[in-house]
Amino acid sequence: MFNKDRWNEILEALNANKFRTFLTAFGVFWGISILVLLLALTNGLQKGVVSSFGNFAANSSFIYVRGTTMPYKGLPKNRRFNLDLGDVEAMKEQIPEIKYVSPQNRLGGYMGANNVTRGSETGAFQVEAHVPDYILQNPMDILQGRFISQSDLNAKRKVCVIGTGVVKTLYDKNEEIIGSYIKINGVNFMVIGTFKYSTSRGDVQEEVNTILAPFTTFGQVFNFGDKVGWMGITAIDEVSISDLKPKILNILKTRHTVNPVDDFAFGYHDLSEEYARVNGLFSILTFVGYFVGALILMSGIIGISNIMLIVVKERTKEIGIRRALGATPWVVKAQILQESLILTIISGMVGISFAAGVIWLMNYALDLNGPVDNFSNPSVSMTVVFTALIILVVSGILAGLIPANSATKMKPVDALRLE
Repeated sequence: MFNKDRWNEILEALNANKFRTFLTAFGVFWGISILVLLLALTNGLQKGVVSSFGNFAANSSFIYVRGTTMPYKGLPKNRRFNLDLGDVEAMKEQIPEIKYVSPQNRLGGYMGANNVTRGSETGAFQVEAHVPDYILQNPMDILQGRFISQSDLNAKRKVCVIGTGVVKTLYDKNEEIIGSYIKINGVNFMVIGTFKYSTSRGDVQEEVNTILAPFTTFGQVFNFGDKVGWMGITAIDEVSISDLKPKILNILKTRHTVNPVDDFAFGYHDLSEEYARVNGLFSILTFVGYFVGALILMSGIIGISNIMLIVVKERTKEIGIRRALGATPWVVKAQILQESLILTIISGMVGISFAAGVIWLMNYALDLNGPVDNFSNPSVSMTVVFTALIILVVSGILAGLIPANSATKMKPVDALRLE
């Protein structure tokens, strides 16, 4: 039980050798700081990597055609075929667990041949065909104007949304963009919006140098018809996209006369599996952070235990006098344990405060200098703080337990005789 006299005794014991107390406390201070900082950095790295996937990664997949590897119903192996809009409608009708299916096509490519002009300006840009649901799967910021609408698809309007790299190449500063026209492979398209992706999953330069057009317009103008290059499929929140894979492939195999066991005919990139692997990796890194931080903290706790043993030896005669005056072994043991606990908690709390300050500085620097690829908002939850406090209390008790037991084992007479 703490009282004024007990506090005075603890403070006197800690002040008796200030430099030794400082070095002892520093071990715990440094250990708990490293523990919290490692967890914060791991959390920041996880947030950055996960955010780079975007919302599309959580429960979605891409599917495209590779070509058959087995003969079937008189058709040869190595047969090439295309996905089409009928596949999109079939999946929407037959698999109610699917939330979005977005057919996609691509023309040209970034850093390829010049395929877009505006007046005297030319550039090589990636032109993609999309439907309105695409923005729900792969979030983007519409900087000016609007995104592709269903009416654009129905009317096959020659409109497009352009990336920031396209704007920089084809337009002068402060020039009006919305309502202007650009030529894609010689065909005029009116610009209805500018965009940038909210999160990046690949080459950032390629993404900003992209032009998005309505899927139906793209198919008509560039002679793609109802051909689909690949599809982005997102499942409803209650269902894993991985569980729908067999249904999706069975529908496509049936529609395109593919051998039911020919799983290599379609490329299937399940981003949810990749997302799960990344989360699993960071679970391991979090465990490593706890493990390494705990080892460093343990070295500090061992230091406190050793110093408390020295303190007990130095105060042997004092302990003998206490025992001779009627102090019970528990009273002596409590005194040693409380000194160890106070030293551990104070140094640990200073360590947590120091780590919190470093984390605040990191976030301030990120806010000031802009985002860093695959790293954002390093932080720790209150659960981590409470866990650290529990570790400190338990560590303080353990650090003082051996010295406390040592103090109560010596007989009062022997303690008084010791010089």
